[in-house]
This record gives sequence, structure tokens and C-alpha cells, in this order.
Amino acid sequence: MRLSGQFERPIWLTTAATALPHSSFLRFPGDSLNRIIGLPGFVGEGIDTAGMKWISSFPGNVSQGMARASAVMILNSCATGRAEAILEASLISAQRTAASAALGAQVLTSETRPSRVGLVGTGVINREVARYLLALLPEIDSFVLFDLSQERAAECQAALQERFLGPRIEVAASLEEMLESCPLVSFATTAIQPYLADLSVCPPGACLLHLSLRDMTPEVILTSNNVVDDPDHACRAETSVHLAETKTGSRDFIWCTLAELLLGEAPTKPLREAPIVVSPFGLGVLDLAVAQWVLERARASNLGVTVANFFPS
Repeated sequence: MRLSGQFERPIWLTTAATALPHSSFLRFPGDSLNRIIGLPGFVGEGIDTAGMKWISSFPGNVSQGMARASAVMILNSCATGRAEAILEASLISAQRTAASAALGAQVLTSETRPSRVGLVGTGVINREVARYLLALLPEIDSFVLFDLSQERAAECQAALQERFLGPRIEVAASLEEMLESCPLVSFATTAIQPYLADLSVCPPGACLLHLSLRDMTPEVILTSNNVVDDPDHACRAETSVHLAETKTGSRDFIWCTLAELLLGEAPTKPLREAPIVVSPFGLGVLDLAVAQWVLERARASNLGVTVANFFPS
């Protein structure tokens, strides 16, 4: 897997250079909406860090004027095992999620670049997705927003209009209207159960970045060309692809991984005109690599607070 962007040099992470256990979901009795997720991992090959992202999702925070997600990252020394740093990680997580999504979109739309992009859900993640997509796909001339809350959609429209001078920012009257007009759509919602059961209105070969993972019914997944970051991670925790696996008893509906696309090793697309659905579970090693980069820059700039007596003698 290749990490680049603001790194001084591209970094390729191989399976042998990483350890990536399954994420752990902390849920609360009688509460199906809120959760906290722990994503442990190790990254070698010059990055050499271990640690965990501990990220919560409490959608009710939004109505109280707070962000839905909050997160911390703990980085540990690979020599002593001791914690070396604690970082605020919601921004790291949002940036990594958006960058990964935009990279997938860039590869998957290489033949026909989209000019209109739909954003389903108007929170932090999709605002960052818009920024990264513009950086990689300069052909974009308009974003179309849809949110169950018209107030949030209007707020996002105003924020993106202030942030971006070029593209038009529109608000769709319905999800169907958006899907019909946008060949590239990013889903970043708080859905915990599938609600989207029909993609027939989408343009042929539309690319759908399914970042929230639970918007689409198993039937939709089974009639799409599916891309995941890692099958073992993506087919868990009642994601849409997990439900599709449970329904069929196999993972044959998965076309390829993002890594295979980036390396040019993906097999021929099985369903020619069907939508492409990208369902990235989110790999903790990527968050760790970005966090280590942030830590190194903070140290070089003498930022942060050092607690000299944190560990008992």
C-alpha cells in the first residue's frame, strides 16, 4: 500500500511490514447508535510505530453543537513498548479517510472524469472528501449535497462556497435526484441499517464511495462491482458487504481491493455497466502512519507538551 502526499518520499507498506488486528467495537446496552472503536496496529519499514486509534461516534452530539466523532491516538515505542505520544486524532482520521476515498476515485474514474460529484451526508468527512477530490480531479465543476437535515445541508453549502471559489455548490431535493445526475457520489452518513435498495437511477458505471459502510442493502451490493480495502476487515460489524456475505455464504461478489487497483493487478470488472461501490473499512495502520508523521513534524517545530514524569519511577 502506498502512502504519499506530504511525505518526503512515497512509502510502500507491505504485509510483512505491518500488523493489523481486527478493530474492536465498544457498544452500550440498549444503544444501537453510539459506539467507540479501537483500531490497533504496527507499521515498520522506516515508520516504526505501534499504537491505537480510539474513536467514538455519537451522532446526537451534532444537535448539541459538537462534532459527531472524537478520537485520540496513542503511539508506542517499538523498542520499549512505552507510550510516546497522545494525539488528538479526529482530524487525522478525517483526513486519512478523505484522502483514501479520493485516491480510489482517481483510479476508478481514470477513463471518464466526473464533473458533478454528489455528497450524501454533509458532516466533516464529506467536506474533507470534497477538498481531496478537487485536488485530484480538477475537472469537477459542481458538488451536489443531500442530507436528511436541510439545515445541515445549507450550512455545508455555505461552508463549501466560502472554501472553494471554483465549483458550484448545489443542494438536491432528493437522494434520487442526486444519484441520477452524479457519476461520482460519496456516502458519509450515520446510518446503522441499510436504506438504499435501488441504484437503477445511477449513470452507467457510476462510482459510489461508500465510506459509511451501512447505507446499501445486500441486494444492491450483490448487483454492483465491489471494491474494499481489506475483505477480512470490511466483512465485519454488520457492514453492507458483511450482510451480503452472510446472505450468500461467500465473498465472490467482491471484485478487488484498493491495493490491487493501485498496483494495476485488479481482474477485469465483472459487471460492465453496474455501479462501482467502494467500501473501505478503514485500516488502522494508515492512521498510525499519518499520526507518526504529525508527531515528527510537531517535534521538529517544538510543538506539544512533554510530561517528563508521566511514568512511575
